[in-house]
Amino acid sequence: MIWSFLAVLFSGWLYVDASYRGPQWQRWVFKPVTMLLLLAWAWQAPVLKTTDYLILFGVLATLVGDALTLLPNKRMLYAIGAFFVSHLLYTLYFASQMTLSFFWPIPLALLIIGGLVIATVWSRLEDLRWPICTFVGVTLLMVWLGAEQYFIRPTDYTFTLMAGAVLLLLGNIVWLLSHYRRRFSADRAIIAACYFAGHFMIVRALWL
Repeated sequence: MIWSFLAVLFSGWLYVDASYRGPQWQRWVFKPVTMLLLLAWAWQAPVLKTTDYLILFGVLATLVGDALTLLPNKRMLYAIGAFFVSHLLYTLYFASQMTLSFFWPIPLALLIIGGLVIATVWSRLEDLRWPICTFVGVTLLMVWLGAEQYFIRPTDYTFTLMAGAVLLLLGNIVWLLSHYRRRFSADRAIIAACYFAGHFMIVRALWL
């Protein structure tokens, strides 16, 4: 287990570093390699319940999305669809762990954040407006369920789920703003770090 864990961290670091200052081929290599190692690490979890496979399939869907982003821009719709499926599977996993409760400030804050982000990039999305709105919506739902669990039952397990969901949301927000509004220095590194760390934290929950 320890070697798999270290391999994931090392590959993830190389991917994030390449996103900041490395050549493009290095990003293309270490992004799928990192996710494959993450998938292998998840598979080695000591006990895999039926619902745990939702996380494994979520990582697999992310790999498909990553592969589609390497194709021409006309495939972006399919890539967004793959990432939507990944976040939907994570959301279903979060929902399977839920107890009945409702803390209204969380969804209210997320709706405000989501609305501001979509309003900022809406005019630049063109044909991808509704696919991206749907993708952002399922990501916000995932964060809401993760945060609800943590506020009801604050444990290391619920914290790692919430942190993973928040990091994925943050990475998507930075990607939308930099890709559709204005680029800034280190944006790729921030997106890469949030992307890897978010998936890493969610997979880590399988070991807790």
